[in-house]
Amino acid sequence: MINKKESRLRRARATRARIKMQKMNRLTVYRTNLHIYASIISADGGRVLVSASTVEAEVRAQLANGGNVAAAKLIGARLAEKAKAAGIETCAFDRSGYRYHGRVAALAEAAREAGLKF
Repeated sequence: MINKKESRLRRARATRARIKMQKMNRLTVYRTNLHIYASIISADGGRVLVSASTVEAEVRAQLANGGNVAAAKLIGARLAEKAKAAGIETCAFDRSGYRYHGRVAALAEAAREAGLKF
């Protein structure tokens, strides 16, 4: 029997296969109950180019809770800022099998508003 995590990872594999054919950098999201993590991974999948998460000291100073929509918006904007500094304009959004809803959607919208294209 497939559990919740396995089915999410199965959905994620399909998305990643599609992104791999496009040969684009991908913005990947991982969420837990307490934190949200986002990183942009190179087109070959070999390196993390930029990353942001609610575990970082500067972010924790601003937030009371890292597991809510406000935290996700902050991480999305912060990631886009770091990407711009690294010269990354476009990427593909890899939601890691999560529904495009709540924190995942908030992170994506904040990254778009901060100037990242995907």
